Amino acid sequence: MKQILAIIFVSVLFSNCGYAQPDRTKKSTMDNKDTTGKIVYSTTDTSKVELKEDDWKKILTPEQYYIARQKGTERPWTSKFEKHDEVGLYRCVACGNALFRSNTKFDSGCGWPSFYEPVSKTSIIYTPDNTLGMTRTEVQCGRCKAHLGHVFDDGPPPTGLRYCINGVILEFEKKKS
Repeated sequence: MKQILAIIFVSVLFSNCGYAQPDRTKKSTMDNKDTTGKIVYSTTDTSKVELKEDDWKKILTPEQYYIARQKGTERPWTSKFEKHDEVGLYRCVACGNALFRSNTKFDSGCGWPSFYEPVSKTSIIYTPDNTLGMTRTEVQCGRCKAHLGHVFDDGPPPTGLRYCINGVILEFEKKKS
């Protein structure tokens, strides 16, 4: 049964490999406002962000919207952050929330950027995910509830966790010297 589920999962996961990739051009954070004109993206504001889907569609690129709001998955080995090794901080591209430090990133070989620990207990929300016939734990941004990926218990010490994250929903802030 596990082999059948694995085959179904892989088939679904790679079923979108032939589609044309959406425009990856990041919209300016200047355009990152809701309909009231309030700026959503902030590296200092920790208040919760709750927007209508139409507002998210205006703020995010089509690919970011698909991942963040529709719980999509980018193709493995396509993220610019999978092999990224600069020192700094990974933030949510939708709202600017600090998610992971670069010193918690590791090469898991799974095809997506992987981390063993979030920045803080409030930076991530954990949600049960029973789609595709599997029991997993979805991780979402603690500020805007954007879908980030999933967490698994096969990571390295000290946590033993592997946060498998879609790079499309990440942006990187390089540490200043």
